[in-house]
Amino acid sequence: MTEVMLHIYDVTNSGSDNTNNTIVQINKIFKDGIGLGGIFHSAVQVYGEDEWSFGFCEQGTGVFSCPARKNPMYTYRECIVLGKTSLSKYKVNQILRELSREWPGNCYDLLSKNCNHFCNEFCERLDVPKLPGWVNRFANAGDTAVEIAESTAVRFRQAKTEIVTASKVAYRFLSGIASNTTSPVAPDSPGNANRNSPRFQQPAWFKNLVAAGAKPSTSATLENGDDEVVHPQRPQIQEYETAALRSHEM
Repeated sequence: MTEVMLHIYDVTNSGSDNTNNTIVQINKIFKDGIGLGGIFHSAVQVYGEDEWSFGFCEQGTGVFSCPARKNPMYTYRECIVLGKTSLSKYKVNQILRELSREWPGNCYDLLSKNCNHFCNEFCERLDVPKLPGWVNRFANAGDTAVEIAESTAVRFRQAKTEIVTASKVAYRFLSGIASNTTSPVAPDSPGNANRNSPRFQQPAWFKNLVAAGAKPSTSATLENGDDEVVHPQRPQIQEYETAALRSHEM
């Protein structure tokens, strides 16, 4: 069995000293001060003097190695011993070859597929504990925020489609009632099959409701194929989304 070590760096490769210093201060406050997390790079060392990690490149694998604790792109912070693996050196090399094929450099994503995600998967295959939560907490929080924003946008579009459809149905229903109430029917005409049945006398409030419903309200424009419902304090839907709603309602 051999130890598996996690090397953690402050991400200080922005090219700006001010930005790099700010990141270091953020990490000190949020990790060292309150234990929440920070902006970190990580790498795994197992068998030998090199550490393994993942980064972006346009072609080929994103998996790379460098001397442990000496990645020149970042500022070294600390080492955490994650445990011991019972896998042989040959098996570990086989796992690294598999990961090299599965993690191309062009699939790198800061929030959902970064160096910390790679180290987590590597540790899982080595059968040792994963990274402490604080190492990648900021990226996980950002990824969750993106997912929430996307799902909220989908629900908003669905709700708007339902509102437009309901408005059209209500408008057509009220228009049909209005046309029926305004069409003259002679009570004693030969075509009146229910000559002897009592006629329904519509109260004034119902006639007013029908008359008002015969036209779309100012909050919805449903003429000439324009089915967009205008809601106060709601963001306007994009043109391509409006077109999609029209095709859905036809």
